[in-house]
Amino acid sequence: MSKSIFLDFSLLKTNKNFRAIFIARLMSVLGIGMLNVAVPIQIYELTGSSLQVGLAVTLDGIGMFIGLMLGGVLADRFDRRRLILFSRSICGIGFIFLALNSYLAAPSLWAIYAISIWDGFFSAIGMTALLASIPNLVGRENVPTAGALSMLVVRIGSIISPALAGIVIVSFGVTWNYSLAAAGTLATLLSLVWLPPMKPATDSPKEHPLRSMMGGFRFVFGHKIIRSVVALGTLEAVAKSIRILFPALALSAFGGGAFEVGLMYAAVPVGSMIGALTSGWVRSVARPGLIMLYTALAAFVSIAGLAVVGHLIPMLLLLALFGYFSATGGLLQYSIVQGHTPDYMLGRIGSFWTAQEVMGDSFGALGIGAISKALTPLASVMWLGLGGAGIALLMAGGFRSLRQASLIDRALVSEPEASKAPQSA
Repeated sequence: MSKSIFLDFSLLKTNKNFRAIFIARLMSVLGIGMLNVAVPIQIYELTGSSLQVGLAVTLDGIGMFIGLMLGGVLADRFDRRRLILFSRSICGIGFIFLALNSYLAAPSLWAIYAISIWDGFFSAIGMTALLASIPNLVGRENVPTAGALSMLVVRIGSIISPALAGIVIVSFGVTWNYSLAAAGTLATLLSLVWLPPMKPATDSPKEHPLRSMMGGFRFVFGHKIIRSVVALGTLEAVAKSIRILFPALALSAFGGGAFEVGLMYAAVPVGSMIGALTSGWVRSVARPGLIMLYTALAAFVSIAGLAVVGHLIPMLLLLALFGYFSATGGLLQYSIVQGHTPDYMLGRIGSFWTAQEVMGDSFGALGIGAISKALTPLASVMWLGLGGAGIALLMAGGFRSLRQASLIDRALVSEPEASKAPQSA
């Protein structure tokens, strides 16, 4: 097994199914990134209200959360390939409606809100099915590499798509932006349609969906390693909300403006991209849980460091470090969760893991916003960094099973998936 620190791209060459997913994911990320720029711009042009823009984002998040919960159950019952194709098709149709609505002389604001929920819901269903399919398509031993490649394509897309959307909107208007997003989303079907059928290894009991969902929760809270990963992942998700303080930090720390704020927003994904590119060592690490605890601690220390630097360059370096440690920790979280979850639970556990990240980020934004009302921006990041580091240290001391965890539960590899029952290791 290679121990190079650099990301191994050979999976794209040797595994045609993952290559199809990679291409589709890139096109999807670009399309969604363009939408994330076009929708706020159109709503603000229609209403002049930032609150209305925030409402659309909230509705998308609500739809995504519901879709994640339902999608996990569906992915553990039905052919995951069909779920992916269905969700991508429905999302593409929603983007077509956005384009048609924007072409009207008086575009409907309520239509944009409705499609925000629509897109969040169906994209989440496809996301859970895709996450559940990865271990079987690439093999559990290749899950870290697949996760790093997926992370890389998301980071690249998050850097390219906003600039591309801006160029399209300025040159041709939001209608073209929506149309290109719809075309790109529907084009992903050409790549994904060749995937093999991906039914769960064992049929889930024909029980009520809520009972099935509760079974997933019982598995998470009964499995010491996954339970610890989810707790640590939630803590790190809260830290990512630090971005809401960037404008205030730029002004209070060094008198910066919009340009400097843009650089701060860009620094985090740049660090994340470097983390993905240098993640080749992850698949051979002996104690991934211990490294994950270290990266969480380092991420919070990087945040605290923002309070003691008064210049743009060191602040950007700290934000890049934060992005690097967060991305590395996220990759380890993803790999451990996938490596310790039996196939018949992958849909539900993947959805819970994604949902905790979404909710942690949302509640983190509210909490950091509340703190910033009482403290200065510099004091806010100091307390967030030190408080998070303290909690990470407590977790490091208390999560003994996570410190000793391997990347993969060998029992899930050496024995047929169909015969596995939930583990409580």
